Amino acid sequence: MDAGDRERLLHGTHHAPHSVLGAHPVPGGIAFRAFRPYARAVTVVSGGMTVGLHDDGDGFFSGLLPLREVPAYRLRVAYEGTEVETEDAYRFLPTLGELDLHLIGEGRHEELWTVLGAHPTAHQGVSGTRFSVWAPNALGVRVAGSFNFWDGTGFPMRSLGSSGVWELFVPGIGEGELYKFEITRPDGSKTLRADPMARRTEVPPATSSIVTSSRYEWGDAEWLERRAEVPAHRAPLSVYEVHLPSWRPGLTYRQLAEQLPAYVKDLGFTHVELMPVAEHPFGGSWGYQVTGFYAPTARLGTPDDFRYLVDALHRAGIGVIMDWVPAHFPRDEWALAEFDGRPLYEHSDPLRAAHPDWGTLEFDFGRREVRNFLVANALYWCEEFHIDGLRVDAVASMLYLDYSREPGQWTPNEHGGRENLDAVAFLQEMNATVYRRVPGVVTIAEESTAWDGVTRATHHRGPSGFGGLGFGLKWNMGWMHDSLEYMSHEPVHRRYHHGEMTFSMVYAYSENYVLPISHDEVVHGKRSLVSKMPGDWWRQRADLRAYLGFMWAHPGKQLLFMGQEFAQGAEWSEAHGPDWWLLDPHYGAEADHRGVRDLVRDLNTVYRASPALWQYDTEPAGFRWVTGDAADDNVLAFLRYDADGSPLLAVSHFAPVVRHDYRIGVPDDVPAWHEALNTDAARYGGSDVINPDTVKPEPQGWHGLPASIRLTLPPLATVWLRPA
Repeated sequence: MDAGDRERLLHGTHHAPHSVLGAHPVPGGIAFRAFRPYARAVTVVSGGMTVGLHDDGDGFFSGLLPLREVPAYRLRVAYEGTEVETEDAYRFLPTLGELDLHLIGEGRHEELWTVLGAHPTAHQGVSGTRFSVWAPNALGVRVAGSFNFWDGTGFPMRSLGSSGVWELFVPGIGEGELYKFEITRPDGSKTLRADPMARRTEVPPATSSIVTSSRYEWGDAEWLERRAEVPAHRAPLSVYEVHLPSWRPGLTYRQLAEQLPAYVKDLGFTHVELMPVAEHPFGGSWGYQVTGFYAPTARLGTPDDFRYLVDALHRAGIGVIMDWVPAHFPRDEWALAEFDGRPLYEHSDPLRAAHPDWGTLEFDFGRREVRNFLVANALYWCEEFHIDGLRVDAVASMLYLDYSREPGQWTPNEHGGRENLDAVAFLQEMNATVYRRVPGVVTIAEESTAWDGVTRATHHRGPSGFGGLGFGLKWNMGWMHDSLEYMSHEPVHRRYHHGEMTFSMVYAYSENYVLPISHDEVVHGKRSLVSKMPGDWWRQRADLRAYLGFMWAHPGKQLLFMGQEFAQGAEWSEAHGPDWWLLDPHYGAEADHRGVRDLVRDLNTVYRASPALWQYDTEPAGFRWVTGDAADDNVLAFLRYDADGSPLLAVSHFAPVVRHDYRIGVPDDVPAWHEALNTDAARYGGSDVINPDTVKPEPQGWHGLPASIRLTLPPLATVWLRPA
């Protein structure tokens, strides 16, 4: 062997190990070369022929056989105390084709997970695992794992040209093997890295990737066929947000599948939203600092176990939305940060790379391979795990170059603006690709600013000159902040804050909205939802029930975080999850908490049965104020309409008094109204001030409407009425 090849192989810097190792025609026959560190002897076995190779030192063995062509052969390798016969990894052709490499180079490989990473497969008639990784700055890459005692010296990968992809087929190993990539950086130093495309990982704090493949057989075909029938913004969408590791601490994916679907179905939610399930090293990040973008966290089971949970939810008629975190990643030295010795997944400009709030690194959205990594990742969860929606975290931090940065800490874009044009293009591409490939999936932006066109189609330009971002829905952070601020005031002061409850309707149709009461609102000293309410325990619960009734009637989809459905008094903690003991029949105040949960169930039941509350969520024709200015009475009343014009009247009363014969304007084409829901009902823990009889309109016009009804308004309550 050439001395230069030998040196590069020993130091892990060889780009083309297959060109020297294996069997090659040379003058005089076929040269066999093997690199087997720690071996005592290597023998070529072909048919009935066995030929020992010469020990060239440092683990190199070679021999020249007088053959005309390369035969089918195996290697018999003798180590101290043992001998193994194996295929030669360096006799195989590349496992990636020209089309794959072309698409990777263009950043357009929409099924990237099928070609990069580790895949058990049969190649040239031999079973093994093909490894491939994108590391364009590496001087060399080797595979290290449980199958070679974590010494990658004898397993150098080959570079597949300008694509930056390195590849090696290792015969004889399969599922369950642990592995990492040993990368020689441009400065010659080495780093051992988990696979960015690993589809299974060890349980943290261990960090190895695991060779895996799926054998799961899905049973949700009927669900998948049905989910695309009605777009999300015109369908009922009521979401229960869940942190899987702490919902019932200690449960695996399969154990959760026995409990979570039944619980959510009983409460009537249409969807669950799972806080990030992609692998993350620190549980206290709740999953928002991802290192394994293609692997469900191993804390709760295997990838197929996670598929089982999604399948169980679908078979119960419940959609699955997943939090997805493409904005940033942590700096762990075994993961993505400076993956091949230089900035690769992160931006090369340190000011652009460092996320100012979380100590993490931002993706380089302008690099086509990085964009491909993320777009393919969105598709991966939807196609491989049948996820029905992606809630995209921290969109605002992606969109603005000056996000959380002081003057001088950021550079304007080419037009002199603060918009991150690369991130805009990435989000547009991601949304367009997901909606094209996966019918019925919805993408949801957690975007906290007034960016124009978050839920506008990507090909429709807005006043800002940008096409829409292409999301299906957007979190309405303004509604959430304003309404919670209003509710935190004593009722006597609410008249001065009335506009905080009505302002959301000024912009309600600027985007397709979700009304989120999420985990972020019930941690870090913000108190639980019921604890935000003023007054004693009775008033706090009454306020909470009235608020939930207002929320479910307001235009937009609902999202409620676990524990809030039964008025948990304490903040959420990922260490112990919801306080389920509050629902123990032996607990003295159990009825108080059960009453709120019963209300949530009834809200969802009436909501799903009332198209007026969801069919025209995104169209002004679906809403009409009855009174939005009754500040002194703490009253808000509005009509919701379905596509046929059938109304539902919602009246919220945020004062702790009973108002008798309160006149409310109504249309004159409804002969009678009846109470469909009253949050003050005794079964919810209220004072049971209800309107039990059918209410008939009087011909007296009121609130700008031709007729009116007189209601008894319960204290701190929301009442829904429908045509009788």
